[in-house]
Amino acid sequence: MANHHRSNSLPPSTHSFLSKLLLFLTILPLALATLAFVLQWRGGSVSDPTTATSRWAPRGSRREVFPGMETSSSLLPKYHHSSNCINLGRSSSPSFPYYRDWKFGFEDSLKPKVIGVTTFYLFVEGHAASPNVSGVLESIPGVKVIYRTKELEEQQAKSRIWNETWLSSFFYKPCNYELFVKQSLNMENAIFTARDAGMDWIIHLDTDELIYPAGASEYSLRQLLRDLPSDVDLVVFPNYESSVERDDIKDPFGEVSMFKKNYDHLPKETYFGLYREATRGNPNYFLTYGNGKEAARVQDELRPNGAHRWHNYMKTPNEIKLDNAAVLHYTYAKFSDLTSRRDRCGCKPTQEDVKRCFMLEFDRAAFIIASTATEEELLHWYREHVVWGDKDLRLKLLRKGILTRIYTPMAIIQALRESGVFSSVIANAPATLSRDKFMSSINSSNSSRDVPSVSFSSRKIGGEGENKASARKLLKIEAMAAEVAAVPPLSPPVWTDNDRSPIVERVAGGNSSI
Repeated sequence: MANHHRSNSLPPSTHSFLSKLLLFLTILPLALATLAFVLQWRGGSVSDPTTATSRWAPRGSRREVFPGMETSSSLLPKYHHSSNCINLGRSSSPSFPYYRDWKFGFEDSLKPKVIGVTTFYLFVEGHAASPNVSGVLESIPGVKVIYRTKELEEQQAKSRIWNETWLSSFFYKPCNYELFVKQSLNMENAIFTARDAGMDWIIHLDTDELIYPAGASEYSLRQLLRDLPSDVDLVVFPNYESSVERDDIKDPFGEVSMFKKNYDHLPKETYFGLYREATRGNPNYFLTYGNGKEAARVQDELRPNGAHRWHNYMKTPNEIKLDNAAVLHYTYAKFSDLTSRRDRCGCKPTQEDVKRCFMLEFDRAAFIIASTATEEELLHWYREHVVWGDKDLRLKLLRKGILTRIYTPMAIIQALRESGVFSSVIANAPATLSRDKFMSSINSSNSSRDVPSVSFSSRKIGGEGENKASARKLLKIEAMAAEVAAVPPLSPPVWTDNDRSPIVERVAGGNSSI
């Protein structure tokens, strides 16, 4: 045993040499990978099929902080060089600097302004309203959580828009129609809260949407709106739709970079000339809606006009549409979206029943296939109708401008994740909430500003104590409100083989979806 041990032992010098060799072989690939990364992101030029523009700004750029964040000492990133983003209006190339080693403080004074937004009103229910999730949401500065409680529903049942006719065609219907009404009622709540808080602008977005403020001098929604003429009341952001290239996406905001551009941002000859190839056998050019979302200047008599638009009781608002900025809609970006949407709706998977549940044809088809197909069949359908697996087609439509690359959200999400912002928020949130504390949080969140509880009967002309002047004003308001019906989610313009000219009207009525 002793002899065997001595025969396998090595002299100290040999052991030291092997240790150094092992260390060298370990460090070498890491060093090469680091060098390749530096060459690609700092010195190299990575071209997209649609552009040869350089990724980042030249050295010496002035701005050195996270766009949209206050330049307080607690927010300044710690890094060894300065960088900037350029050509933010050019969505076909990456346009956000890759910062490393950020360290953000999360003191009580932290007031993040994500692309210039100071306050978020989150209307939550279901899983998002559970103590563990809502505890994280409520710990984020600038976020106000409003819970869908029985009290809120009773309050909204007495609200102004519930008792008016312009939204009534969506009442008492399931699934997407019910969601559409809830969103409109939530928007009404948010108007009063935003007005009392002194907000300048308000916009409604779903949790699968992001604002892309292209065209601003910096990556800032605030700057974009600030540059508008003072007489502009409403601003339409045309939506771009996510175009996934894989069927295993888990984090759409961090993994998806390809989008289909909106009809309003394309030459008409390009849109209709490539309509068939861009649609790929689906019912419409977009899988879901195509009429964008709208920001509204907070002012008296503002009201929602459905989940996608705003209106005013006392005037016809001055509305404009932006040429570069957009809403990025990550629709059906995950394969699991098919089954999660199915599980939220109790309709029968028949051609007739889905019409009362969903507004757009693709949503109807997706619900039926998700309810009737096997897992293998459903995955095949998803790859055929949602995933852009044809590389040649992708490159063609990228070159033609139908598809575009937008890397900015990915870069922001990746930078925030690597800087520890997300993990810090979760770590600093209360681990658990007692039931009493949770209910107290709900009550305080929902009671900051009540929607005026004005019933239909109390708004009738000629009530007790009402003078003629107020009666005439109320009559005028209700007459103007009746002129504009709620704008549903609308499909983009369609092209049919039976016509020599395209049908440029957006598909309305029963063919729209959220």
